[in-house]
Amino acid sequence: MSGRQIELAGADGNRLIADVFGERGRPALLLHGGGQTRHAWDATGARLAKAGMLAWSLDQRGHGDSDWVEDGGYRFEDFGRDVVAVADRLAEQTGSRPIAIGASLGGIASLLAEGALKPGTLSALVLVDITPRMDPSGVNKIISFMSERMHDGFASVEEAADAIASYLPHRSRPKSLEGLSKNLRQHADGRYRWHWDPRFIEQRHGRDAEEPGPIEAKLVSAAKALDIPVLLVRGARSELVTDAHVDEFLTLVPHAQYADVKGAGHMVAGDRNDAFAGAVVSFLDRLKAA
Repeated sequence: MSGRQIELAGADGNRLIADVFGERGRPALLLHGGGQTRHAWDATGARLAKAGMLAWSLDQRGHGDSDWVEDGGYRFEDFGRDVVAVADRLAEQTGSRPIAIGASLGGIASLLAEGALKPGTLSALVLVDITPRMDPSGVNKIISFMSERMHDGFASVEEAADAIASYLPHRSRPKSLEGLSKNLRQHADGRYRWHWDPRFIEQRHGRDAEEPGPIEAKLVSAAKALDIPVLLVRGARSELVTDAHVDEFLTLVPHAQYADVKGAGHMVAGDRNDAFAGAVVSFLDRLKAA
């Protein structure tokens, strides 16, 4: 099942592109991780639509087909403000507050939106391999991979696939590169570069980077403030979220539910989409029954 492409407005009037899956049902907002695009959720969006939901898969600011922000506004709070703006639009359109399913960056943005910026923005929250505190070595590994070729790019999609295979040796190499091609953009010089604004990663790494201490404090405070249903889904082989981080999160949010996906790393939906989607659908079914 393919989604229908639409345009939405972010918090600063920035143009955001989304794919919509389904015709009616409870709204869900799917938010990808840093450096990804909305197409990371294609299989999940189709699965949710089949389960009777209406899912919006969003290219976050500076990613995919959404606008690159002229002033370089890529702070975590900027992404959170976009979540508020889009959730308000979906609530007006459907009459219901959306459930947010956020991976990594998308989870941070959703957590800040609901727990700090505007409580009541969401009706439920699924955090995908993200907690207020993360393993610094795992964060550095991801940022290093994203930074390494962001300016030079790749001579071909196949070369980009080789780089990913080296970075994620546990994941089977896909037979088709169609999905990967959606995360790349061919520039005038013929080289393929990641489909996101380099300034996004420059604000995660370098002299203008946000300090982790204050960000963690904001996220901890936001987590404590959550009073909506919450599910934390972790990849059992996660580079970012350890058992200790899970334990801390479940202490901060004692009503939260938890699922561990075996065989998956940080890219849970990409590594084990079947198990991931099953855990999410089960959580949503429990919400219906409550």
